[in-house]
Amino acid sequence: MKNLLLLVLGVLGAYGARAQKPYDVLDWKANVSLNTALVQQMRDQYAGRRTELARAVQSEAGVRAYRDSVRARYRRVLGPLPARTPLKARVTGQLARDGYRIEKVVYESTPRHHVTANLYVPKERNGRLPGVLLFCGHEAESKATESYQKTAILFAKNGFVVFVIDPISQGERYQLTDGTGKPLTRGGTTEHTLLNAESALVGTSSVADELWDNVRGLDYLLTRPEVDAARIGALGNSGGATQTAYFIGYDDRVQVAALCSYVASGERVLELTGPADGCVQIPDAGRVGLDVADWPIMFAPRPMQLLAGRFDFVDYGLVQDAYAQVRQVYQGFGPAGRVSLFTYDDGHGISQPKREAAVQWFRRWLYDDNQPVREGNLATLQPEQLWCTRTGQVTTAFNDELTIPQRNLERARELSRQRNKSGGAKDLPALIRRQLRLPAPLDAPVAVEWKETVLNKDQVPLRKLIIRRAGQVPLPALLALPAGDAPVTKVVLWLPERGKRTLADSTALLTGYLRQNYAVLLPDLRGLGETTDPEPLNDKKYYNREYRNALLALHVGQPLLGQRVVDVFMALGFIGQEPRLRAAPVALYATGRAVPVALHAAVLAPVIANVWVGAGPKSFQQQLEQPTAKDGYSLVVPGVLRSYDLPELAAALGPARLSVLPTP
Repeated sequence: MKNLLLLVLGVLGAYGARAQKPYDVLDWKANVSLNTALVQQMRDQYAGRRTELARAVQSEAGVRAYRDSVRARYRRVLGPLPARTPLKARVTGQLARDGYRIEKVVYESTPRHHVTANLYVPKERNGRLPGVLLFCGHEAESKATESYQKTAILFAKNGFVVFVIDPISQGERYQLTDGTGKPLTRGGTTEHTLLNAESALVGTSSVADELWDNVRGLDYLLTRPEVDAARIGALGNSGGATQTAYFIGYDDRVQVAALCSYVASGERVLELTGPADGCVQIPDAGRVGLDVADWPIMFAPRPMQLLAGRFDFVDYGLVQDAYAQVRQVYQGFGPAGRVSLFTYDDGHGISQPKREAAVQWFRRWLYDDNQPVREGNLATLQPEQLWCTRTGQVTTAFNDELTIPQRNLERARELSRQRNKSGGAKDLPALIRRQLRLPAPLDAPVAVEWKETVLNKDQVPLRKLIIRRAGQVPLPALLALPAGDAPVTKVVLWLPERGKRTLADSTALLTGYLRQNYAVLLPDLRGLGETTDPEPLNDKKYYNREYRNALLALHVGQPLLGQRVVDVFMALGFIGQEPRLRAAPVALYATGRAVPVALHAAVLAPVIANVWVGAGPKSFQQQLEQPTAKDGYSLVVPGVLRSYDLPELAAALGPARLSVLPTP
């Protein structure tokens, strides 16, 4: 038997991406089935939102209730934020400029986690001035990006104190670097995404991390004697607009806001272009009905401006639709002049016309002055001149720097100690059901659609079938049965990571089982095998071959891991109602991404007599220990390490039920 398993593991390891159409079961474009199902689920969730909003805008009481509701939902999915700790802010340098000065500021948003920022202070002032937070998009230079420098300068020359903050994974704040401070990934969007996946496991997110950096940034800005705390504004471009939206939905100290080239995670964005990077994604946002327009709505009725480029890659129709929704809510509070859409015939970014419009908007509400603003020639600096640190990276400038990967690993280890101290996770099946959001009942009836029989290369017959359950993605499978009418003594349920076709031609394996009167069931879990999402639809920079489906699954509140556990129960449902199979014990085999699926399913299903696992993730904590590893999002279950880790599932199964496949 061991030699047989070594053979099959060799087959699994050697199998390439070549198509094996004879073993495909579904007679439609199966590789988009999972995405289609997720989009339909998302639409159903947002249908309720549209009805709720349409009813709310009929009265001031309605829009007020809607605004308060989306604020509460946002805080719920955002999760807990850190406690305020000493900022330990310091000014590391100053630059005298034409009509203003730039101060180089470093503060700690949480202990040993340093934030770098530039403060633009007008030279001429009479009393306290309005303060503005400027949040940066995804440019590597961050606060030193030319358009952001010009935005800050234009505001400063028009009487504002401006604080420009480096977000994580940009500027001087890359979190994954080598010993010299060089980033280990291909850019900020990649790093954001990796960090977000890892943070989710311990119950937080990149959104929460950036938000807290910005909240503490405002705390610092309000300590400045130049700033009037009653006149605070916030704006940002692109990813910075997203930061702004998430910030103004949380922090009530802001009085005026502007969003330029704004994009967030919502129905039309996810349907048209798929998910953006990790700093945009909030798990469960779709499940609680939060869409792109809801963050600006949370700010109502304070003055809000949207700045858009008609030829931006951010869909202009989406911007118009979001603005129409926001405007309806603002009208419910009174005259609609407190919300504005400025459109210019250009593309993505905060270009000169948009900068001028933004400054005019802020002066209108914070200075009672609506005169047009003209930019003129503005001199900018090189990134190195704006550095707040000696080395240009916090990871090399501060010996005690606590990066997000380090923090996440510390949290995971502390959570593990807490679980061990209390004797381990209690009632694992209940915890699993809650963490994976599994439907009840798991053993709901299935329907089987039998298809033709196909012969493998050595003439072993394999019956094609589709296992269906209401509300679930159809499960394609191959079934090999012993010859004749001999009773089946065991059902082998194989979950190869790359799908059933990787084993269909393994004649030695199949005949070895069949000679022992074992039946072999080879299903393709959703998103694997013939239902694998098309490679071109998953940007390689996100380090995940099924990124769009993994993120969409989290958005609707159904982690991909949990959905695949449902697939295993659909397969078990078929086995349990098939006369020739139902009396036989079930042995479950899994490799790769299917290993965590098998462990979860086995804890929940006593009918699984034995579990054999091959190479695959050993623990969720392993993902935190290998922060640049690929395909982590496939396994993300938000907050799972607060409840359990994979070794605890293995311990619950025990050596009597769990075995490790030999290494080929």
